[in-house]
Amino acid sequence: MAWDFSTEPEFQEKLDWVSDFCKNEIEPLDLVFPGAARSREPLQRALVDPLKQQVKDQGLWALFLDEDLGGPGFGQLKLALINEILGRYGSAPSIFGTAAPDTGNMELVAAYGTDEQKDMWLYPLMNQEMRSAYSMTEPQGGSDPDLFVTTAVRDGDEWVINGEKWFTSAGRAADILFVMCKNGIFIVPRETPGVEFMPNSPLAHSHIKYDNVRVPLNHLLGPENAGKVLAQRRLGGGRIHHAMRSIAQCHRAFDMMCERALSREAHGKIIGDHQMVQEAIADSYAQIKMLRLLILETAWVIDNSSTQEARTQIAATKYTAAKVLREVTYRAIHIMGSLGVTNLTPLQAQWANAPTMAVMDGVDEVHKVTVARNVLKQYRPHDGLWPSEYIPAKREKATEKYEALFAKDPEYRDLSEKLIRRAAFIGG
Repeated sequence: MAWDFSTEPEFQEKLDWVSDFCKNEIEPLDLVFPGAARSREPLQRALVDPLKQQVKDQGLWALFLDEDLGGPGFGQLKLALINEILGRYGSAPSIFGTAAPDTGNMELVAAYGTDEQKDMWLYPLMNQEMRSAYSMTEPQGGSDPDLFVTTAVRDGDEWVINGEKWFTSAGRAADILFVMCKNGIFIVPRETPGVEFMPNSPLAHSHIKYDNVRVPLNHLLGPENAGKVLAQRRLGGGRIHHAMRSIAQCHRAFDMMCERALSREAHGKIIGDHQMVQEAIADSYAQIKMLRLLILETAWVIDNSSTQEARTQIAATKYTAAKVLREVTYRAIHIMGSLGVTNLTPLQAQWANAPTMAVMDGVDEVHKVTVARNVLKQYRPHDGLWPSEYIPAKREKATEKYEALFAKDPEYRDLSEKLIRRAAFIGG
């Protein structure tokens, strides 16, 4: 029976190395040189590149890719165990070559790109020689592809793209934009004429207009009119990866909560001895454990089938992760007190990220609809007036099993009726 919650010693050594490396190398870098991991400035790269090389030397670069594409080929379950460490440190995904949105875009090119497209985009993205953004959401339609209006029209040996995209994460820092149109996903270099970044965009999420943007025919990724299929492939992986990293943030908030509960006194005793604080700790502990098991099971399902087969579980992890992160961080802020609402601990940033988690890659409500619809497909309505668990009907059916016994010895019938009356009296 293959039912095991342990980690093989060889991989545990890798996890231990990742944990020590993040604590001793990445965290100090984040504190002293914030943002350096994604900088292209030579002085900052001189600090970051040697750390990336250490990761590569450990065989941990581009964790999400298979071996034939230059990754370690760990699969989603092992990736989940690593991501729940990386997610605690802001620069860790970049230094391990697993930063969004590049990861999802690389997965798309790896799965659907031609050899020429892999040479143009996949390998440069893997080596962080270029960066990408995913330009999907539209102002009038949100993330619902059925409401999109951005379209690419073929004109000779080019595609002409017209439309408007909102919330293109990391758009201004990208070299290439993965633009989802009504008829497919197209790769657009950021400097292409007609790509217009609108003013008043959020700092990290660009509002972009595409005005007669022309790209060569080979900039269509995958078949024409397959954008929704490609998007589901990309977003499915992205959602589970966000959930994996959210576990680290939940643990971080929980650690701060528990440390504070043992360090602060009120009314003559440490606040950890007060029942409301104990309730916050207990509820947070259970929520984190349940979320982690849901994520690991989902990762296991993906490894043994596909992101499409695991669509229900992925949707459930996505909105559950947002909920748990929001609630655990909220409790931690309250236990921390006034310090928790400042920028002197990570809690405010974590709290601010919780609503983002609930809307990126599709709002929670959409994922809940997906889960409910898929779950209901596994059921059927009951026959007649009464539900299948209606006790009188089930008891009548079960009684038929014992009719021969009752006929042979009526004392058993009397015993049955007596026990049924007693069960009804005590609510059984």
